Amino acid sequence: MKIWAEQALIESGWARDVLVSVGPDGRIAHVQPDAPKSSAHVVGILLPAPANAHGHAFQRAMAGLTERRGPDPRDSFWTWRKLMFRFLDHLTPEHVEAIAALVQMEMLEAGYAASVEFHYLHHQPGGAPYDDLAEMSLRIGAAAARSGIGLTLLPVHYQFGGLDGRPLDPGQIRFGNDPDRFARLYEGAKSTVSGLPADCQLGVAPHSLRAVSPESLARTAALTDGPVHMHLAEQVAEVDEVRAALGKRPVEWVLENMALGPRVTLIHCTQMQPHETEALARSGAIAGLCPITESSLGDGIFDAVRWFDAGGQIAIGSDSHIRIALAEELRTLEYSQRLRDKSRAVLATQAQSTGRHLFEAAARGGAHAAGRASGRIATGAWADLMTLDNSSIDLTGRQGDTLLDSYIFAGDDRMVQDLWSAGRHVVREGQHIRRGEIVAAYRKVMAELGQVL
Repeated sequence: MKIWAEQALIESGWARDVLVSVGPDGRIAHVQPDAPKSSAHVVGILLPAPANAHGHAFQRAMAGLTERRGPDPRDSFWTWRKLMFRFLDHLTPEHVEAIAALVQMEMLEAGYAASVEFHYLHHQPGGAPYDDLAEMSLRIGAAAARSGIGLTLLPVHYQFGGLDGRPLDPGQIRFGNDPDRFARLYEGAKSTVSGLPADCQLGVAPHSLRAVSPESLARTAALTDGPVHMHLAEQVAEVDEVRAALGKRPVEWVLENMALGPRVTLIHCTQMQPHETEALARSGAIAGLCPITESSLGDGIFDAVRWFDAGGQIAIGSDSHIRIALAEELRTLEYSQRLRDKSRAVLATQAQSTGRHLFEAAARGGAHAAGRASGRIATGAWADLMTLDNSSIDLTGRQGDTLLDSYIFAGDDRMVQDLWSAGRHVVREGQHIRRGEIVAAYRKVMAELGQVL
């Protein structure tokens, strides 16, 4: 397969008349700027397609259902969490597969080439395992086979209801495993991923410092040489509980007790002090940011200015999937910094515009978070590629960094025209190639859930 682009953001920067050759293995075989237009697939604007670095697929079916205030006049993440627990009691494996396929389809149409599934819904209502312990992992994999997305599956280890080791409450019981059973579940998930295309990956996710013991955290991370993800420092109440139990704030404890680096992605990190932000950035770990969900839940504002100044890397995810919108995630991240600092173009650099800096950071960091050789248009990388519609009124006459600024701040993901995931051309003319059947299956699930909710 060959793609010829009028403009492309390749590894060395912007280039014109770029011919990209993709091998039968789904990797980029050759990149040639200043190439004559050939019989290739001709596009206007070609970009590396990032990975969606964090999400829980089943929560997509909750979008729009949690906007009423709970009994506490000061509603919070914890009220939303109770509603989520009640919702998931009704989900079957068939439901989860259909919901996950829709989520993955929407990611692809939004410009994400891969999905990192932080997968913790393992068991039946009431907590009994399915006959196949990894049944729900199998369903996420089946959805990926249908959608064509590049999947990084992260089975989640979730053992306790809090740092005092209390049992899981009824809302959490479908998540729970002891370390031995989780190791068996991980092996089952491994067989699921082995049946998917070669670009798909397996890692692990100890859910949080609240949900696993320090011993289990180390044992869980040792199961894999793939990505390791964990929620960290998302809520004030979480910070207080960790400090009371472990004698350190969450980030301080992790810095002293975990082996960090680009294999580790720490999700949210919205409750950090300046010294923690700088030290964690220097550790090489990726900050997995979900700005739309963090806004929805009132988590707080990640200190992206200090993080980037300390050399930190970020990845972007859509978490609860209340909106699956790549451009909007990046815009929300930048606007949160502007609102806090009363400034503009906060995350631009001397060399790059705001949009360019954010987009490339998400592409590079997302590749690390997914354990995926992607995030750049370069020989040997997976052909994770997206195109923008250069006939869009907001892109008229735009070139270079201004294209990305216009896409992120003046446009939206309707500009995405094509998407290739490891060379699989799954979005064409703005729509997924299996949109009809995936949407129909999702509508059926929502009709069934509507009868019980």
